[in-house]
Amino acid sequence: MAHYEELLKKLSAHGQGHLLDFWTTLSESDRSRLTSELNDLDLPHIVKSFNNCTEDLRRSNENLDDRLEPLPKDVLGSVARSETETLDRYRTEGLNAIGGGKVAVLLLAGGQGTRLGVTYPKGMYDVGLPSHKTLYHLQAQRLLKIQEIASKHSGKDCIVPWYIMMSEQTKEPTEQFFKKHGYFGLQPQNIVMFEQSTMPCMTFDGKIILETAFSYAKAPDGNGGLYNALQKARILEDFDTRGVEYLHVYCVDNILVQIADPVFIGFCLSKGAACGAKVVEKKVPTEPVGVICMLNGKYHVAEYSEISLKTAEKRNAEGKLVFNAGGIANHFFTVDFMKLIVREKESELRYHVAKKKIPYCNSEGQLVKPPQVNGIKMEKFIFDIFQFASSFAIWEVLREDEFSPLKSGYDAATDNPATCRAALMDLHHRWILKSGGKFVQEDNTNISDIPSCMNSIHPENDNQNSHKDDSEESPIECEVSPLLSYSGEGLEDLVKGRSFVPPVVLWHDAETRQSQL
Repeated sequence: MAHYEELLKKLSAHGQGHLLDFWTTLSESDRSRLTSELNDLDLPHIVKSFNNCTEDLRRSNENLDDRLEPLPKDVLGSVARSETETLDRYRTEGLNAIGGGKVAVLLLAGGQGTRLGVTYPKGMYDVGLPSHKTLYHLQAQRLLKIQEIASKHSGKDCIVPWYIMMSEQTKEPTEQFFKKHGYFGLQPQNIVMFEQSTMPCMTFDGKIILETAFSYAKAPDGNGGLYNALQKARILEDFDTRGVEYLHVYCVDNILVQIADPVFIGFCLSKGAACGAKVVEKKVPTEPVGVICMLNGKYHVAEYSEISLKTAEKRNAEGKLVFNAGGIANHFFTVDFMKLIVREKESELRYHVAKKKIPYCNSEGQLVKPPQVNGIKMEKFIFDIFQFASSFAIWEVLREDEFSPLKSGYDAATDNPATCRAALMDLHHRWILKSGGKFVQEDNTNISDIPSCMNSIHPENDNQNSHKDDSEESPIECEVSPLLSYSGEGLEDLVKGRSFVPPVVLWHDAETRQSQL
């Protein structure tokens, strides 16, 4: 009883005494579990974080327009507006760093596939490619390919360590998935998996939500939880042991991501940047995407909800949107900058609020799934550290080549498995065409190089496009193994002068299935 009184006093001092409401109904083992969970809570930190979030929510309606400024031109670069010689120079500089063992990649893989209608990690999802490779599989093979390219460039074996940050929910299934698939051909000692922290889910009046009678509701602390996780898992020390100086950090859901992109890395190195970001040009003023800009003289990501329509519509003399650098969660960091953040600046990062429908335990001890938003999750964002960067680089890439995120299920209009599948097959279709191949029907008549894409992505439009030949539908079912090509290079010997009848899958000899040339 004394133990209960002591715990109740501790919780009540921070307004959380309700967490023991079911104490008298619990078994000894459930009491022990609950006590262990509650003793691990840093209540002063949680309450302070919630109060900061509440304050930020009150200020969320403040307009940032008067304080926002465009990015300085000297930090900007673009794939589309760079000469071939310039891109080659960046690529060489990036390959020098990769081949020298100075580069690691870091995957943010804490996301579950809940919005996709599955219960496993998003990285394990198969969007329906002809090969049925998952996101994890595609990324692993791209990593193998860039290691091969960098090894040839440097003349020595090259290893790019792969760090994977997972959440409590994704850790075990991800570890088992990699083990089951033999780490996709990578050496397991060069894959470092670590777990991010969680934060309690809160009611709007600051109460930690009970999920069951003996456990509270919790959620991952956002991709900005990376910096705390690097400290806890001693990843900084591992960087030093391996000689890593530069990081390429990205999110799991982009099916087109170029792992350890040497052009991006080389561009950031040429700028002497401590921090860099890949962006895509914002499509329209109302596109719901955060834009990288300046706020009070510091680098900042402004969420679309923070900018008025008038500011979002501003255009420069060239007719482009002034605030058009759409962030895609794809970053470059020096390890020295990471050390600064982890050891000196992490405590200055504030949590952001995500209003959610959070299952809770009612007064009768039953789990309730609310039909409406009933609480908040507190998250930090990876880009919150931009404000601390004294040197920065922004590299604009082509959306159709490098960005197609998997966010939702098939019922969503965009960012779904169908759009991701179409984006990858369209990219590979263009690779084969540029390498001298062509696509034909079974009767050997040519298929248009630029077919319609409406039917395959939006079947409801079939009737509107009924006048089109079936061969004009897109995407042409076409897939190139990442083991064959990283970004479209090296395919000429395989495809030049050849005709392909879809579906086409180009396999590497090392894969279990043979090339279907």
